[in-house]
Amino acid sequence: MTTVQRTAAPRRRAAARPVTWLSRGAIQVFLVVIGLVWLTPAAGLFLSSLRSEEANASTGWWTALTSPGQLSFDNYTTLLKDSGIVQAFWNTVLISVPATVAVVVIAALAGYAFAWMEFPGRDWIFLMVVAMLVVPVQIGLLPVAKLFGALGLFGSIPGVILFHTAYGLPFAIFLLRNYFAEIPKEMLEAARMDGGGEWRIFSQLVLPLGRPAIASLAIFQFLWVWNDMLVALLFADNESQPLTVALQSQMRQFGSNIGVLAPGAFLSLVVPLIVFFAFQRHFVQGIMAGSVK
Repeated sequence: MTTVQRTAAPRRRAAARPVTWLSRGAIQVFLVVIGLVWLTPAAGLFLSSLRSEEANASTGWWTALTSPGQLSFDNYTTLLKDSGIVQAFWNTVLISVPATVAVVVIAALAGYAFAWMEFPGRDWIFLMVVAMLVVPVQIGLLPVAKLFGALGLFGSIPGVILFHTAYGLPFAIFLLRNYFAEIPKEMLEAARMDGGGEWRIFSQLVLPLGRPAIASLAIFQFLWVWNDMLVALLFADNESQPLTVALQSQMRQFGSNIGVLAPGAFLSLVVPLIVFFAFQRHFVQGIMAGSVK
């Protein structure tokens, strides 16, 4: 009886292999379909940016798949000649990069302090930071605008950077503090026994271990600042407005400016995609951190 059971088990496993392969194949096909659907708007925008205004006004972008002769880079040449759009693009870079770096650096330092350093009122201060998460951005627009006006920061790039940094810190500190707190205490104690100070432990031990969470935070912060229009619409003037505000102002003359809008919108889209795919591996590690013990 035992011999029959042993021979039957491999047969069942062999019969289950085609089912497993089919299920995996179905999942992969489903994921490919979802990916194609997700990329369709980006592909349509890219093809529209390569077509003339007349072609976009008369036919859909999908006609370029059968008539590739209508595609050219003339719109991008026109875009590079539009000083307002080009300046807005560089303004977006000058706002997004410092706001992301500042939030990541400050949050990493504060997250380590809240997780592993003892000081009076640590828990109460951290609770205040967590409480700031429930404060909507819209509530702070008017009082911060008055404050920036008094400080001479209203309508400038540093003012927009400071606003994004301030409102990005509560979530960033909360995220990194919780991630750093999961680091085994024994590792930090061993480092201290070897003579390591707080800064050395933070820079050589905590930061490398927290790289997935830091990368995830950097992606979220960069995407939020890059795609923001509400804050920039209020706090930036014509000289410091980012790409989102510049494109929104062009929408008033959409019929005559589609040759600038389409490549400008694609440029605004492709930069976050490049950033995401560049840090994709670390982003996935950060999302999966803590899910498997």
